[in-house]
Amino acid sequence: MLLFLLYVPGQGVASASLAGLEVLEAASASLIELAERVNPAIVNISRDTSLKSSGQRPSGSRRPAPGTGSGAIIDDEGYIVTNNHVVGDAKTVNVRLWDKTSLVGTVVGRDPDSDLAVVKVEPKTPLTSMPLGDSSKVRVGQFVLAVGNPFGLDHTVTLGVVSGLGRQNMNITKYEQFIQTDASINPGNSGGPLFNLKGEIIGINTAIIQAAQGIGFSIPSNMVQQITTQLITHGTVTRGWLGIGIQQLNTELAKKLGVEEGQGVLVSDVFEGDPGFEAGLEPGDIITSVDGDNVLTPNDLSIKIAGMVPSQTVRIAIIRDSKSQTLDIVLGKREEGATTASIPDRHSGKSVREKLGVQIHDLTGELAERFKDQTGVAVMEVDKDSPAESAGLRKGDLIKEIDKQAVTSSKELATAMNDIAPGTDVLLRVLRDGRAFFVILRTAEG
Repeated sequence: MLLFLLYVPGQGVASASLAGLEVLEAASASLIELAERVNPAIVNISRDTSLKSSGQRPSGSRRPAPGTGSGAIIDDEGYIVTNNHVVGDAKTVNVRLWDKTSLVGTVVGRDPDSDLAVVKVEPKTPLTSMPLGDSSKVRVGQFVLAVGNPFGLDHTVTLGVVSGLGRQNMNITKYEQFIQTDASINPGNSGGPLFNLKGEIIGINTAIIQAAQGIGFSIPSNMVQQITTQLITHGTVTRGWLGIGIQQLNTELAKKLGVEEGQGVLVSDVFEGDPGFEAGLEPGDIITSVDGDNVLTPNDLSIKIAGMVPSQTVRIAIIRDSKSQTLDIVLGKREEGATTASIPDRHSGKSVREKLGVQIHDLTGELAERFKDQTGVAVMEVDKDSPAESAGLRKGDLIKEIDKQAVTSSKELATAMNDIAPGTDVLLRVLRDGRAFFVILRTAEG
């Protein structure tokens, strides 16, 4: 810790230094008291890694290897929260308490999508537990304590600050809104808590960037609370489902749709029979908020809906054709989506090829079988250095709409293209591997 030399007007340097020392000593005493208070709630968790486990990860991963880690006792009944990758597919784990007592812990539930798990022990004596705090109140710059068992060093305490909030797109878990901290987190810290200065758990440490120092990530306590409640009660996690495909609203799409960039999340697909379809959502809608909370990225929307339960009614605010409106939607249960196979080469669509740089074909014969109940025009080939290549189109894509008008044949697409001047931006809705998305493509000049 740095020793600051304080200058107080009217006092000498010596007295100012003494005042600074007193402040630091008081702060140090507070940190010591906090560490002594929270340490008994921290446990070491280990399992047999000689057996193959779905929790294992390849070398170079952002997360340390499975098999050993930390956990936090969150209630007096013996429930412990940790990371899913710490327990893996084990049914029981070894739990070592603050006083070196070893207990067998039963894995009561795990959720790979959030990398959280709950373990239950049956203690012979009362346990010390620490409460989950409100992570929505966490602010960048506030002091935090990380406690865990890095490299087998029991109950190691490190001090740092919150470096960032809402970190996404880290490719660590499916639902990401991490708290970033510079408190030292190392292999073995996984599953251990991140505390605020009140002794509340504001995060569960889950990942580090191995190539960097001082960059660690914690799962926010509000997400931990939601997940662990379900795991303790049901042993599994059930998430809400809208039944739509979504994508980021980038600059080009926002301009074409007549809205501001970052104003919401673009609906790229609506699955027939699912809640969004039944409530009237349409491809091209822009979702701006859920129950009054703004959504700026697809991850924001996914986490918001995933944090709700099936049969719950949510109010979705959207922009459609530059007009705002709201829809009340009864959520369904999240299911995994299907994928679509790639397709073989064919021919057709000369005028479209000249303007877009794609070779297309109707969905007949084998193509119809491969795309099943879909409608649209298949992309058979993408010309090099063409508008289609620049826009990211690929062989095997299915063009479903042009400027929000459905196309069911190469003739319809060609007719639509005849009305579009060279050098014009067009909005295509495309299906790839079972997922729909929008793309802006500028037609060839001249």
